[in-house]
Formats: sequence, structure tokens, C-alpha cells
Amino acid sequence: MKKSIVIASLSMMVAVTGCSTKTAEQPTAEVQPEKFEPVTLTLYQSGNYLSEADFKTLITDPVKKKYPHITVENHVSKSDLPDLIAAGESVDFFVTYNGNMSKYLDLDVYSDITPLAKKLNFDLGKFEPRALDAIRSISDKKELYALPYSNNLNALYYNKDIFDKFGIPYPKDGMTWGDTIELAKKVTRTDNGTKFHGLEVDSVSRLTFPLSLVHVEPGTNKVLINSEPYKQAFETGRDIFSIPGNEYINGGAASWNRFIKDMTVAMEATVNLFLRFPENPDLKWDVVQFPSYKDKPNTFGMDDLHIAIPIKTSKHKDDQIRVMEVLFSDEVQSIMVKQTARVSVLKDAKYVQMFGQDIPELKGKNIPGIFKSKPAPTPVFSKHQPKAQSILNTEFENVIKGKKDVNTALRDAEELTKNYLLTEAAK
Repeated sequence: MKKSIVIASLSMMVAVTGCSTKTAEQPTAEVQPEKFEPVTLTLYQSGNYLSEADFKTLITDPVKKKYPHITVENHVSKSDLPDLIAAGESVDFFVTYNGNMSKYLDLDVYSDITPLAKKLNFDLGKFEPRALDAIRSISDKKELYALPYSNNLNALYYNKDIFDKFGIPYPKDGMTWGDTIELAKKVTRTDNGTKFHGLEVDSVSRLTFPLSLVHVEPGTNKVLINSEPYKQAFETGRDIFSIPGNEYINGGAASWNRFIKDMTVAMEATVNLFLRFPENPDLKWDVVQFPSYKDKPNTFGMDDLHIAIPIKTSKHKDDQIRVMEVLFSDEVQSIMVKQTARVSVLKDAKYVQMFGQDIPELKGKNIPGIFKSKPAPTPVFSKHQPKAQSILNTEFENVIKGKKDVNTALRDAEELTKNYLLTEAAK
């Protein structure tokens, strides 16, 4: 009987040991990485917001590194978004600036990013709230239809050689428009047959943006152009281009070329030109704070946001968020501000400190001066703002070319805008 008990006990031990051994030998289950099907997303730019090199550095390569299944194609098109949609083009992203968003409302291509961002743990809290509010402002429900990857800066660039030639002190931070115009008078000269312009402004927007002006009131369609703030902006432009010898030629890129390539402009008040300075190593330049209106110190143009709109009709919504996750990562935003001198819209102050660090042409320049100014509040725009802006541009040129006085030009701009609205309402 004792023998039977011992045998039974040994059998039980073997059984238990056998179970334990079997459990220990089972392989541990490995967590498999999520598998995705290869996908190609198309990004269209109406204009050249991102060069091919910048697109590769900021989007193509880092997206492929983080998400190998995603390929993002860059399309620079002269066609605007409505034309692309009408042509049946497959558009996953559209890049533009926030001032254009209102005119796309009727296309029904927007959707709120917020729910999908939450689903994929994409942190919207790292953005400057002011910038996101500027985008939300076009939605009645304050939905977020796009994300800003950079904010255009305003600055006053100057040619040191021209100031040295005439023995005039350089511009400095904190100047008003009045100060800047008075300084321009001193360096507007003809020397050995070369005409030097003291000051150029590339667009009327440089003068109206700091005043947060809305051409057409949303909802009511009331035209607001013929008012004192517009008069202030137009008179400032008139005063600049009525300096003897400082007559208006043309604006935009042509104005920038006169400053950078021709070296015949002493001061250029405009947007971000930093990537263009390598074009002319002979230009001895520096930069100061953008001029401000006396009653609005340390203020330049409203938020001029370069944005990526994820188009609603895309079949790859999760991947749209993944692309934006990469674009707004710390790694990519750091590269952007260091190498391409764009202003990040993420609220971490370190991005200001990093600005332009990897660009040799910016070494020793007065970069901190630029950031002494902040953007003016961005108002809610009507979908008619772009057309009204076009009308305003024409009338501003009439003033600075001496064809009309300020009051007449503003009345005409008001009347033309009202006629446009009547035409639109009749459609």
C-alpha cells in the first residue's frame, strides 16, 4: 500500500512538472507592426509655396521614413482649386494661404480635422491658438478645415551700400511708417546715372493687413472699403511713391528683384525673402523690424498662414493625418525653421531661437528685430474677399501712379465691389 502511494505521488509530480515544462516552452507572442497597403497622395500647390527641394526635405523623405507605405506627390499648378475639382483631378491636399479659404467654401471640399486628429492621437494643442482660430473663423461651427505649416513674416530689408554711399544712418527697429518715409527721402537719389529708390512696398496688403481690414462684411455683404482705415493705408502708399525719384514701377517679385538683383532699392518692406539672398552674394544687406502705424506699434500684417488643406473627397483620410503628423513633428519643424527660414506656427518658443540657424547668409543679421512685431488680429473674411482685394489692388495702383486721388479711388473701389456683389447675387 505504501508502495502504491509513493508511485501515485511520483506520477502526480511528473504530471505537474510536465505541465510546467510545457507552459515554459511556449513561445511569447510578438506584437506585429501594423501593416498598411501602399498609397499615393497628391498635393497640389496653386503657386510655388514649397520648392521641389523643400517639398522633398519637409514632406517626401520624412513621410516615407515614418510611414513607408505613403508616397506624397507634389503638383505645382497654375490652376486654382475650383478648376482642379471641375477637371476631376484627384486631390488629397491643397496648399494655399488662409486668405483664400473663404472662396472655396461652396466647393464642399472641407471637413473638420478635429475628430480624426483625436482618433490618431494627433496633438492640436501644440499649435498657436491664434493661428488655428484664424482658420476656424471661416466656419460657422468653428470647425478646423486646414492646418498652418508656417506663418509669413514681414520685415524691412535694407541695402547697406546705398546708405554708406550717401552717408545716411541705417534703419533701426521700432520705426513707424512716417519715420521710414522720412529716411527714404534721404536715400532716394540719382548717382552716376543710376536711380536709387529709397523705399518700396510690394503690395497694398503690407499696408492694409496690420489694420485687420475686411473688404466685405461676412453675412451682410456690406462693403467696408471706403472708410478711414483704408484711407490711412492708401495715404501711406501715396506718401511712399510720391517721394521725388521714388515713383512706383511695379510690385511683387519685380520689386524684390530690384532690391536683390539690381541693388537699386535702399529699403524693401515685404514678406520673407531670406531664401533669395544666396542669388546675389554681392548684396550687402541687413534687416530690421517692419514699420508700424503710430497707433499700432510693434504690429505687422495679420496672420498670413501657409496652410495644407486635407481635401474631403480623399479616399485616404487616415493617411492624410499621418502626413500632417510628420510635417508638424518636432524633427521636421526644426528642419523647416533652421534650413528654410519659415516661421513655425507651433507655440514652442524654441522655434524662434532656431530661425535660420543653418543658412549662412543669415549669420550676423538682425534676425531678433523681426520678431519684435506680432501679427495683427485676423478677422473673419467673406468669400468675396479675394475679388474685392483684386479691385482694391487696381485702385491702389491708380493712386500711387498719380491717376486718382485717395478719396476717388476708394469710392470707385466701393462702387465696383458693390456692382460685383450684385452680379454674384443675380447668378
